[in-house]
Parts: sequence; structure tokens; C-alpha cells
Amino acid sequence: MSTVRVLTVAVLLGAVVLLAVALLGGGAETEYKLRFETAGQLVNDDDVQIGGRRVGSIKDVKLTSDNQAEVTIAVKDEFTPLTTGTTAIIRQTSLSGIANRYVALTKGPGAELEPDALLSAEKTTTPVDIDQLFATFDEKTRKGLQDVIAGSAQQLDGVAPQANEGLEFLNPALTATQRVVGELTRDQQVFRDFVSTTSRVTSAVAERRNDLSGLVANANRSAQAIGSENVALADALQVLPPTLRRANTTFVNLRSTLDDLDTLVDVSKPATKDLAPFLRQLRPLVADARPTIADLRQLVRAPGRGNDLVELLRKAPRLEREARPAFKGSIAALRKSRPVLEFIRPYTPELTGWLRDFGQTTANYDANGHFARVSPIFNAFSVNSDNVLEPNQSPDRPVAPITGQFRRCPGAATQPAADGSSPFRDAGGKLDCDPSQVIPGR
Repeated sequence: MSTVRVLTVAVLLGAVVLLAVALLGGGAETEYKLRFETAGQLVNDDDVQIGGRRVGSIKDVKLTSDNQAEVTIAVKDEFTPLTTGTTAIIRQTSLSGIANRYVALTKGPGAELEPDALLSAEKTTTPVDIDQLFATFDEKTRKGLQDVIAGSAQQLDGVAPQANEGLEFLNPALTATQRVVGELTRDQQVFRDFVSTTSRVTSAVAERRNDLSGLVANANRSAQAIGSENVALADALQVLPPTLRRANTTFVNLRSTLDDLDTLVDVSKPATKDLAPFLRQLRPLVADARPTIADLRQLVRAPGRGNDLVELLRKAPRLEREARPAFKGSIAALRKSRPVLEFIRPYTPELTGWLRDFGQTTANYDANGHFARVSPIFNAFSVNSDNVLEPNQSPDRPVAPITGQFRRCPGAATQPAADGSSPFRDAGGKLDCDPSQVIPGR
């Protein structure tokens, strides 16, 4: 029997020795350097953890030339190598005490780091102390918080026995909590699923810790901005009630407007079936019209002075006032020139021919014929109704020159046009011409 006891004691001692070696044994370690904005009360031999487990310790903390904290850590080789995607954050083990900090590492993807490699400040995060949180409050808020703490002390001053009596009810509360935990653990599978889901959620939140840190910082700045704008916020809150009353009236009126709008919607429904095809056909037009609209916008309103349509229209009244006397004179001049233009208009072909062939005297002609007053005409052909030349018979050909034609009408020196537009005969009698004076064969 004593032999069995001896063996049992020996086995237990061996297990204790193995456990001590596993937990306290030295083992090989690899050192790395971490760069923080501040060391955050780290001291030598503080923990280095991965996933909540101690994997190393702090070896050295020193100040760099650019006033940053360079922390040297030693990580057991079984948890190395670290990678370029590794991040580090300084955390607190509790809210009380001094030098109660540790470095939490989170491995990420990337290339392996060499021993003594440096993780820069972009990969590390310094904790926010509660003093920094209180520093974000304004003086009035901090004073209020101090009053709350002081008031709590005054509340408990002299009533310690009563507080102790109140603690007697803690046991029932703990009992109730135990029953709640029992209900939670009654269905083990559901509870494990809950714990597993919570773990994944926590891991996802941990992966976004940098974003959450930025969110907290932005919320801090937002709170400061809100604190500085509290006067404007108070004014806005004072204006809010009448605004809501007016909005209520508006909504009541809007209800009747919507009732009237139902009639319009019912009437518009038959037209909406053709609206979609119309819009499809309109889309290319709208796309092509973009440059035109852009040019039109530039034309209507352009940066600068005196260079767009709006400014032109603003100057139009002044222009109208200045131009009104000139327009009156122009209208009077046009009215007086009308008889002259009516007289000159029939001679337009002659004037055009004279300007075109200036200098070729024998070729030019006017309403009275050629300037030379002599034109050899054999009249061997004439133009029929189809505008085709036909040979004239010998009796139709003149045998003697025609003289004394000094009052020809415009266009009488050429063959007559098929539409009767030449020679021109003024029905009003304003032209001093003889329609009977025509070229031979007419």
C-alpha cells in the first residue's frame, strides 16, 4: 500500500515539474521593436499577449530622437515569426493601479519580419487614458462630474450601517443572477452557438479597432463642436415648437391638396402608358442636347462683365431709348424711298447687266435697247411656247431696219418670257414707256 502511495506522489511531482517547465521555462525568444506615440506606462517585464495569452515580455522602453517611444519586446519562438501585417496596441489590465499595462499583438497577413525588425507607429495604437477622456469635457461638465462624485461620498457618509444592511439583499440578487445563468446554460447547444457568434462578432470588432479608435476620436471632436455650439442649439430648440405648429398646419392643408391631387392622378393615368416610350425616344435628344444646353447656359450667364444675354437684356431698355429717334428717322426715310424703289425695281436686270459688263458699250442695253442704238437683227429664229427656237418663215423676217423706238418698256429689248414677266408693263402708269415698241418678230 505504501508503494502505491509513493508512486502516486512521484507521478504528481513529475506532473508539477513538467507544468512548471511549460509555464515558467525560458525557451528561445525573438526580439522586435515597436514604435508608439507614447509608452503608456509600460515597464520592463510587462506582458506581451496574443489572443489573451502571454507569449513574451517587454525588454526595454526608450525615447527616440523624434520623441516617440521605442519598445523592445521578446516573443517566444513558438509564436514567431511576426509578419508585416501585425498590429500592436497597449491595453490596461484594470482601471486601477500603476504600470498595469500590456501589449496585445494581432497577427495579420504579409511577409515575415526579421529579428529586431521595427513595427512603425502606423501599425501601433496608444491607449486613451480616462484622464484624456475627462480632458475632452469642458470646464462646466468636469465640475458637474466632480459634484456627482462628491455627492456620492456625502450620500454614503454616516450611513455605512444602512449600506451594509442593503448589501444583505445582494445575496438574493446573486441568486437571481445564478438562475438566469442556469437558464442560459440549460440548452448547451444554443448557448454554445451564442458564445460562438459573440466570439465572431468580437473578432470582427477587434479587426476594426483602428476604425473604432478613429470613430471615438471623431465623436470626441463632434462632442466638442456640439459643446461650442450649444447656444445655437438652444436657440434652435426655442424656434422648434412654433416651427412644428406651422408644419402641422401645413400638413393639414397638404392632406386636402393630396385629395385634390388624386383626381389629377386618375386623369393622368391613361397618358402615362405612352410616357415611357416617349421618354425612351426623348433620351437620345436629351443626350445630344447637352452641348447645346451647355452653350446656352454659357450664353445666358457667363462669368465676367458685359458678356452674356442677361446683361444684354439689362442694357436693352437704355438701347431702346437711344435708338427710338433713329428708328423714327429710318422709318420716314424708308417711306420716302418707297416710290423710288418701285420705279427702279423693273430696271434691276438692266442695271445689273450694266454693272457687270461696264465698258462693253455695244453689248449693254437698257429699257430702250442697246446703248449703240444700232443692233443688227436678222430675226431668223423665234422662241415658241416650249422655249424652243424655231426658224422663222421668210415673210416674218424684217426686210428693213426698225427705227424710232425710244420708249421701250423694261425688258423689251429681249425675247419675251414665257410667264409674261417681260416686258414689264406698269399697271399704275408710273413708267413712261410704250409697250408696242418691241424687237422685230415680237
